[in-house]
Amino acid sequence: MKYYLSIFSLLLLFTACTKESEEKPLPRIAIAGLAIESSTFSPARSTAESFKARVGDDIFNYYRFLSDSSEDRARAQWFPTLRGHAIPGGMVTREAYDSLVNVTLEMLKENLPYDGLFFDIHGAMSVEDLDDPEGDFIVKVREVVGPETLISTSMDLHGNVSERLAENSDLITCYRMAPHEDALESKQRAVENMLDRLESGKGKPAFKAWIPVPILLPGEKTSTRIDPGKTLYSKVDPQTKKEGVIDAAIWIGYAWADEPRNHAVVMVTGDDEAQVKESAEYLAQSFWDVRNEFEFVAPVAYLDESLEMALKSEKKPFVISDMGDNPTAGGAGDVTWTLTELLKRPEFKSEKGPELIYASIPGPELVAKAKEAGLGAEVEGYVGAAVDNRYAGPILLKGKVLAIKEGDHDAKTEVVVQVGSIKVIVTEKRKPYHNESDFTELNLDPRNSDILVVKIGYLVPELYNMRGDWIMALTPGGVDQDLERLGYQRIKRPMFPLDKDMADPDLTVRWMKAADELN
Repeated sequence: MKYYLSIFSLLLLFTACTKESEEKPLPRIAIAGLAIESSTFSPARSTAESFKARVGDDIFNYYRFLSDSSEDRARAQWFPTLRGHAIPGGMVTREAYDSLVNVTLEMLKENLPYDGLFFDIHGAMSVEDLDDPEGDFIVKVREVVGPETLISTSMDLHGNVSERLAENSDLITCYRMAPHEDALESKQRAVENMLDRLESGKGKPAFKAWIPVPILLPGEKTSTRIDPGKTLYSKVDPQTKKEGVIDAAIWIGYAWADEPRNHAVVMVTGDDEAQVKESAEYLAQSFWDVRNEFEFVAPVAYLDESLEMALKSEKKPFVISDMGDNPTAGGAGDVTWTLTELLKRPEFKSEKGPELIYASIPGPELVAKAKEAGLGAEVEGYVGAAVDNRYAGPILLKGKVLAIKEGDHDAKTEVVVQVGSIKVIVTEKRKPYHNESDFTELNLDPRNSDILVVKIGYLVPELYNMRGDWIMALTPGGVDQDLERLGYQRIKRPMFPLDKDMADPDLTVRWMKAADELN
């Protein structure tokens, strides 16, 4: 009899637990964020139209790990608001920033309260008349959702982490690879860290360690493909496996904006004070120890020398990175200096000269004329320097129309105009060229061209794998790699490498308050 009673008691207990588990509501989680790199050294401006804004359920089309059939999607009730992303460019206008933020805040108000919020940002947005936009944004979000909501922030490693952003983020992480092949993986980590803390009832971490590291380097010197970046970033994940540590991250920071927050940062979050402190200080010191070892990730030369190397090379294509006006880092994308120099070269005057593809230059006037004239026609019109004419003026380009493609998301309309042996891609709107299909859809064969000139810094994976050889050219523009000639006025000094002989900094932990402890 006692045996049957004990079995009956266990069944009752199991039923009660199951019922309680079934009735426990799923956490309510919002999604919001804005992502752009903005150079304060470029005269260009980014507007609301510069952003691809995903609103509501359209956001799930971007986050594959939150698809309808995913495990993470089933772990919470999701309330996506606005997630905007823009090609890097000039500063965001204040009107655009206020508009995008206000839409986000109004959407957040519709479904209060929230247990958590996934804050998906880049971290290098610059806005007219506003320092630390991401810090400003998260404070505004906090005012709506309240201090108790657990905010998990995901960032690009080229973002900047101000104290304000660190205080108002409960969990925070960033990419560990440059190029950013782990972007979605990092965002998923940020979401799953948040879900784990909410499901376990642990909530906000007990400790958030923040260490500013006075280093400001461009991404072209800090790629994780090679050392010291490769070894430095390999030290991050092991720290997250320690008991009492949730996550750890190293931010390189963004070199082409002149604000006090622009510098490297290390952050570690967790519940064990000693372990969090040890990990943060270890990573910060590891970064500082290798500061003198960072070099460009490929050979670097000025344009003339780069061209001489390309012309002598038998490897196809010889890729030249036109770095100074790189739109993927914040350049205006319409600086004509490099193209002006190419058109002067005698080697490219004849159609029988070495084939050089130039990608690309905006020229809506020429694009309109090419569309009207059609394939094979000779056209003439001005291109470039409508935004940034500091280094060279607009070019009067005259040549044969080889291709016309309409409907591109970024460029709108693209045309290929041949001048001598140079095939210039002219766009209605600026566009970075990353993929082989960007060229083949214009009837170009980049793999078999002699020289491929792209407005980019370090090559993204598809271009990198396609290269025969490669050099990064030091050219002028809004993201000039020669940091010393940019003329910083507002970053905190001393700063390496601008102050090469600076004393060793204080790399001990600064403990960040939780949002609900702020005044």
